[in-house]
Amino acid sequence: MADDPLTGSADGSGPALPLVRLSLGGRCPRCGSPTLFAGMTRFAARCSHCGLDFSSFNVGDGPAAFLTLILGTVIVAAAITLELTVHPPLWVHAVVWLPVTLAAVIGSLRIAKAALIAVEYRQAAHEGRIAPRGP
Repeated sequence: MADDPLTGSADGSGPALPLVRLSLGGRCPRCGSPTLFAGMTRFAARCSHCGLDFSSFNVGDGPAAFLTLILGTVIVAAAITLELTVHPPLWVHAVVWLPVTLAAVIGSLRIAKAALIAVEYRQAAHEGRIAPRGP
């Protein structure tokens, strides 16, 4: 049986890849191959190495909303600090903060989405269903 990168080998005795390593590398939660993403932040349909179907996972918009608030706060604070200490022209702010914001959003979104998929896989999470009640 194949090793599971989150829990170790199939019998539980082997080493496990840490969640951080899986999410930073955009790795498949089952086999550990770097096949999770087909684009910058778009998931591949399935792992080309082990065949795990990534479309069955649902990370939703949680990472995007959470990261928008955090990164927005950090970047606005840094821009205000730069303005109050150096007083650069407006074009300098555009040249500095637009690429920094874009890189930070894309990089952190990839990491957050990969981490959520790995946790969903580890916990065998699936969409909630209400069981029918008996008579």
